Amino acid sequence: MCGIWASVGIDATTAAIQAVAHRGPDGQGWESHDSPAGPLLLGHRRLSILDLSAAGAQPMGLPGHDLRIVYNGEIYNHVELRDELESKGHRFVTRTDTEVLLAAYAEWGEACLDRMNGMFAFVLWDRRRNRLFAARDRFGVKPLYWWRTETGGVAFASEIKQFATVAGFEARLERSATYDFLAWGVFDHSAATLLAGVRQLRGGECAGLTLDGRGQIEVRRWYALPRPGSLTMPASQAAETFRHLLDDSVRLRLRSDVPVGSCLSGGLDSSAIVCLATRRLQQPMVTVSACYDDDAIDERHFIDIVNAARPTRPVHVFPDGADLSTLLDTLVHHQDGPFGSTSVFAQWCVFQAARAQGVPVMLDGQGADEQLAGYHPAFTAYHADLLRTARLSLLMRELAAQRRRHGTGRIWQAAVLGRALLPQVGRQALRRLRGIHRPAWLHADFAAGHHVPLPATADLDTLMTSQMQETSLPMLLHYEDRNSMAHGVESRLPFLDYRLVELTVGLGSRHKIVDGETKWILRHAMEAILPPEIRHRQDKVGFATPERRWLAGPARDLVRDSVAQATLRFPEFFNGPALQSIASDVLEGVRPFDFTLWRIVSFAAWGRVAGISP
Repeated sequence: MCGIWASVGIDATTAAIQAVAHRGPDGQGWESHDSPAGPLLLGHRRLSILDLSAAGAQPMGLPGHDLRIVYNGEIYNHVELRDELESKGHRFVTRTDTEVLLAAYAEWGEACLDRMNGMFAFVLWDRRRNRLFAARDRFGVKPLYWWRTETGGVAFASEIKQFATVAGFEARLERSATYDFLAWGVFDHSAATLLAGVRQLRGGECAGLTLDGRGQIEVRRWYALPRPGSLTMPASQAAETFRHLLDDSVRLRLRSDVPVGSCLSGGLDSSAIVCLATRRLQQPMVTVSACYDDDAIDERHFIDIVNAARPTRPVHVFPDGADLSTLLDTLVHHQDGPFGSTSVFAQWCVFQAARAQGVPVMLDGQGADEQLAGYHPAFTAYHADLLRTARLSLLMRELAAQRRRHGTGRIWQAAVLGRALLPQVGRQALRRLRGIHRPAWLHADFAAGHHVPLPATADLDTLMTSQMQETSLPMLLHYEDRNSMAHGVESRLPFLDYRLVELTVGLGSRHKIVDGETKWILRHAMEAILPPEIRHRQDKVGFATPERRWLAGPARDLVRDSVAQATLRFPEFFNGPALQSIASDVLEGVRPFDFTLWRIVSFAAWGRVAGISP
């Protein structure tokens, strides 16, 4: 797990890699080579996880093949790939997955990506072909950005802040992406970033660059999700297959030459990971949990159940709203941008505690909700599906089960189903009447973005695909990567093993919501593994913080100052009086709380810290 840099035709310095020293506290490598397109520079910051010796340093080459690589990530099936490559005559001098990746490229070319089970972002220089090849893992767990200068130079980096170390780089906002974040709270949903001229490879994409001085990058998709609903299997077989794949995913992600711990929220996802992992470890596993003196969001009751059931060494952290104000500038610096809620701060505290415990690898549960219909809006989508396809008997049973388990009212359910029967034009008109349009606090001439929110009654397959690729998972992976790497911690995500994802996506809406329960397939797969109190939980707390109380209390002055700063720095974006009115109403409890206010706070802080201009 590391930070990388690769550039051609650019006068970069080691500052480009020192800017992400936090990603790799265990070493630095920097190389300069001549190429037909100008100086070719490769940089690397190392976090040592496999083969801790100096042999694992990067940039790394493969003797006899004229290949050099800078690589960030983990290929979890590197042991199996090494065995296969050795059978084909390859010989290895390290125990790193980096060397396995090089040999795999030498053997199979770009098709090697299909054989790798892991998270990765890398840039490989193929000297014989006079070409740079860059790739990002299937779901975009590890980041990879690129920027092209006006003179044709190209740079790749792990974090956007690295480009700011190069003379001539200007941090200007990309307006459509900015609108999407401010209005809808989404980013990383396209190749565009919040900065003009900076692009990202998306999950499942790769890029080629011939070193001819023209700087033309050829981006293509090397991986796509299967078609939802393309798999059919009985419920019992689906649950058994799911259990086997998740267990094997955890097994692979325990491969490490340093200690491995786990985040633990007390919910289904992280609890399943801890229960599976501790069955394989020879010593108690460190678990780190965020806790609060607020019964509405504190999950210590469930956290304690898991820790009591399995051999663990629990660590509790208590994120404090007063610290949030002090740390905000540091947070937006490491996040490389604004962020949508204060849960990012809580996650920061968790990874900080993990590193303090001497645990540089942590397992976490990201990705489960998106592929298992774990968020409660999935009920609406599923019920709308049943109504549109006239499965009325099943619909009645599911509506009754939702009322029984979650206390949902009949009138609310009827209103939702009524919207589901409207034609598309009718649903759009209803959304306009309900005020789902340009916010009043954004100026009317501010160019709209590209994001189009799904209606609540979209079908379940569409909803889950959107959450996987646009509205939820890409942002959560961004937060996870930056928060973990800020503390020199590698975060591993068992639910994003591609074999497991292909099963759950392929099943479509099958075995996700059954008898009013979300994540049915996970609950039944873990029947003999999870404590019953966890497996039967019906509430959905999420990774929540007491955000409303923080913003109206310890961070009250921060909110007011940030709203004023946002208006002054970006007057062409914000309607100052409207924005200040909203902030005042929220702080005084006149207006219902939502996450809009925090988006403004973090956006203002990022603009100040990174010196962003419109």
